[in-house]
Formats: sequence, structure tokens, C-alpha cells
Amino acid sequence: MQRSAMRELAFKFIYGLEMQKEQDNFEQVDIFIESNEITEEKVIHYLKDIQEGLVENSSEINSLIEHHLKENWSLNRISKINLSLIKIAIYEMLYKQIPYKVSINEAIELAKRYSDDTAPVFINGILASIVKEKNLDKGTIE
Repeated sequence: MQRSAMRELAFKFIYGLEMQKEQDNFEQVDIFIESNEITEEKVIHYLKDIQEGLVENSSEINSLIEHHLKENWSLNRISKINLSLIKIAIYEMLYKQIPYKVSINEAIELAKRYSDDTAPVFINGILASIVKEKNLDKGTIE
């Protein structure tokens, strides 16, 4: 399975967790894997890694998102679809050293498919400002 398809599965999984507000329920990943008949080991590992990484780093990731929102905005105001995509991209960029251009592009492409017309610009704005703050465009992380 290609990385893009794996990200799409991860998005669907994380979106489901966001809707259920059960991000730290690690049994959910096994249920998702079983119900989607996922058998490829690298896909299973990727899904588990994304969930564990988002749980372990949720405070920093949420703080980063909130810091880059416009005034009078909060995490609760972001659609669960967009929030899921932003969180996955941040996790990949900061903790998995995936090139920021790849993570942002993938998040935007998924937003075009699953969210509203304003989502790609919104997601790009948040992620681009995080890239600048963290100096990811210079190849170093603060």
C-alpha cells in the first residue's frame, strides 16, 4: 500500500477518534484494523504509530494549533475533519521527520476530498506558520 493510501486510512481512523473523543483508547486501533480488514504489517504499524504519537504529543500539538489560530478561534471551532488532518501533518513533520512539503500536500489533498472548499487554504495557513516557527523550511527544528 502506498503512503498516500496509508495516510488516508490514518485520517479516517483519527477522524473517528476525534468524533468519539477517545484518542487514548488503544483498543480502537485494533477494532479499526479488523473492521477494515487491514492485514499489511506496515499499515498496521503506521496506524498504531500515528495514534500513539498523537496521544503522547497531544499537548504540544494542540498548543501549536491553538497558537497559530486567528484571534477568537479555538480547537473546538475547527471541524473534526480539518483538525484530524492538521494533527497528522504536524505529527509527521515534527516527530517522524517527513518533509513538510509532503505532509502539507497530503493534508491539503485529503481536505479537498473530505472537507469544504475553504479547508485547503485554512490547513495550509496553519501548517505553513508552524513550518516557519519551527524552522522546518531551513532544515532544523527548534
